Amino acid sequence: MKYRAFGRLDWQPSALGFGAMRLPTIGGDPGKIDEPEATRMIRYAIDHGVNYVDTAYTYHEGTSEPFVGRVLQDGYRERVKLATKLPCWLVKGPEDFDRYLNEQLERLQTNHIDFYLLHGLNATSWPKMRDLGVIRWAEKTIAGGRIRHLGFSFHDNYEAFQQIVDDSGLWLFCQIQYNLMDIEHQAGTKGLEYAASKGLAVVVMEPIRGGLLAQNLPPGVQEIWDTAPKKRTPADWALQWVWNHPEVSVVLSGMSSMEQVEQNIASAGESGPGTLTREELSVIARVREAYRQLSRIPCTDCRYCLPCPNGVSIPSIFECYNDAMVYGDVERAKLNYGWMEEKERANQCVECEECLEKCPQQIEIPHWLAKADELLAQEGTG
Repeated sequence: MKYRAFGRLDWQPSALGFGAMRLPTIGGDPGKIDEPEATRMIRYAIDHGVNYVDTAYTYHEGTSEPFVGRVLQDGYRERVKLATKLPCWLVKGPEDFDRYLNEQLERLQTNHIDFYLLHGLNATSWPKMRDLGVIRWAEKTIAGGRIRHLGFSFHDNYEAFQQIVDDSGLWLFCQIQYNLMDIEHQAGTKGLEYAASKGLAVVVMEPIRGGLLAQNLPPGVQEIWDTAPKKRTPADWALQWVWNHPEVSVVLSGMSSMEQVEQNIASAGESGPGTLTREELSVIARVREAYRQLSRIPCTDCRYCLPCPNGVSIPSIFECYNDAMVYGDVERAKLNYGWMEEKERANQCVECEECLEKCPQQIEIPHWLAKADELLAQEGTG
């Protein structure tokens, strides 16, 4: 196992972290973890050098934390740093900070959380949490020893990310979605470098884009991978690309099988900042462009079309639609679309056409919104 720097902290994380979000389940029920197999996987990973385990209050319908608490018994808790997250969207008042943390400590069978994150911060949830006094609470809680370090996970645009980073000096680390396709999406490469410049450790989630970069490969993409001088699986290519960035502290993988654990540990053993050659980086760039060419809607997420007078979240809808087309996973795209608020979905478009004159790509936005809703809407989502 290789180890890396973790911001200002005098501690080195394993290059690979274990994300307890996509554990093997029984009968496909996300709330029923296959505990014998998942235990075997996590303990194997720790025995082979993984020292960072990440979970959250809501993972596996609330069963991930209690399971992780059980799997880290028998001396395994002392061998890892444990990360979990405050479910910010469930917080109604300042009293909820202690209520959720105390429940999580009990679930995880521990007296402290090493790395505590505010879960899924964005331009809306951060001001709410900030105004409820979460930073003051965290300072007191760190002083009391129940959490050791504070960070946040993030899903929004770069501007929101920079604002959150700059708003508190208490942050030790952040967790962002980053992979070979998302260099300009959400925090992106710019956010990665900005956080690192501020001394924050950067934990990367979705390095394989939830598995999409390793499955259902379009023929053109596989043909490009086949031209690489060194043969790797698509998953290994995706992981190596993230590890190639010196600003990255640890890469989380939500592993669902022992085979994935073994493969990812082997990949981590070959990783390192700046290890990919110029030729290999060129191959990856060609793969990225091949994927982008498969996008049906030429949306660049410039957001000039916003705000929509009817509240439609145009770029987010187009991202869901393009993902369905590019990666061939319509069900996942439907799920992401279903998570959007009803008022933001494509069926709220009244075809006022105000967006048309704003779009620099000259996209027929009302037309594509209708097609997106036709593909992605399902019972219960509008």
